[in-house]
Amino acid sequence: MRIHLQSLLSSPEHRQRNRLGRYSIAWFPVALVALASFAGLAQSTNPPVLAPKPLIIPSANRLPDANDQMEMREQQGKQQDFATANAERRKQIASDSAKLLKLAADLKTEVDKTTRDTLSINVIRKADEIERLAHSVKEKMKLTVGQG
Repeated sequence: MRIHLQSLLSSPEHRQRNRLGRYSIAWFPVALVALASFAGLAQSTNPPVLAPKPLIIPSANRLPDANDQMEMREQQGKQQDFATANAERRKQIASDSAKLLKLAADLKTEVDKTTRDTLSINVIRKADEIERLAHSVKEKMKLTVGQG
């Protein structure tokens, strides 16, 4: 029983198998594209997980309105006034301290001139003046705001 190759290739069964093979090979890329698109759709239906955004209250990001700007200017003006007042107080404290030193030296020389039993009215007045000036310097030091 000899079978010719030509007869096998031309047989209806071979044609049927060959047709199926051609169709399966031809549809393979189409099937791959369809499968990839379905996989893409499946992934796109679930939203990606993102890191949570920080919660910022809306008032934190808003620009200052006219009232806020006015309040900020007033605050800056007050700070400048405090700085100016502190500088003036420091100058007064320095000059009063120098005056205290001079008065104390004068008082010492006058006390040295008097005897042990007698004190002149000038010595008492200078001591009172020194006391008032020292108290004034102490109060100015308490009022001075901040260190600088």
